[in-house]
Amino acid sequence: MFDAISGDYDRLNHIMSLGVDRLWRRRAVKEIRGAARGNEPRVLDIACGTGDFAITIARSLPGSTVTAVDISSGMLSVMAEKVASEGLQERISMEIGDCASMRFDDGTFDVATIAFGIRNFEDRPAALREIHRVLKPGGRLVILELSVPRCRPVRWAYLLYFKHILPLIGGWISGDTAAYRYLPASVLAFPGPEQWMQTMRDAGFGDVKHRALSLGLCRMYVGCKAS
Repeated sequence: MFDAISGDYDRLNHIMSLGVDRLWRRRAVKEIRGAARGNEPRVLDIACGTGDFAITIARSLPGSTVTAVDISSGMLSVMAEKVASEGLQERISMEIGDCASMRFDDGTFDVATIAFGIRNFEDRPAALREIHRVLKPGGRLVILELSVPRCRPVRWAYLLYFKHILPLIGGWISGDTAAYRYLPASVLAFPGPEQWMQTMRDAGFGDVKHRALSLGLCRMYVGCKAS
């Protein structure tokens, strides 16, 4: 599915987030900057898609290196073009990989990130345990994910847009209406904040917290690996 929509993925992400996904990434980068240790932090960007977040991180953290992993070759092809156009080939590497079974040694990365991808993982607890393994002691995981607002009027308008209007727009732009019915459904099926934070704790992360962004349209989750 993601290979099929890779060419339109960036534009449709902006539509799906009502245009504020760039702001959410900048907020997450502030968290990453606080977590990065030393002048040359190693960052693992999981479910990197077409690379928007990896590029934002590399721009914002001079001296950092970003390893980007995704299961979609189509997404990575689009990402490669974007990375080349930004002149960041020396600082961003990318590869196909399964986040539940990664090739990296224990304690490789200072920070791991997932932007709008964790809801698509088949085995989220296994993925979290694997991320915990490849982080250095004291390393941090930062997750951005779309969510359903709790305020009733905002929730009503959001669900109307997300369940009925977005699939029509996505289908018209991409030609794949089914994919843009799946994407809202995956957001609605994602666990609530309390349940998800407990899942992170069960995978070994401590000091787990979350922050609602833009009235709860997005949530940022942060967890640390013990030093």
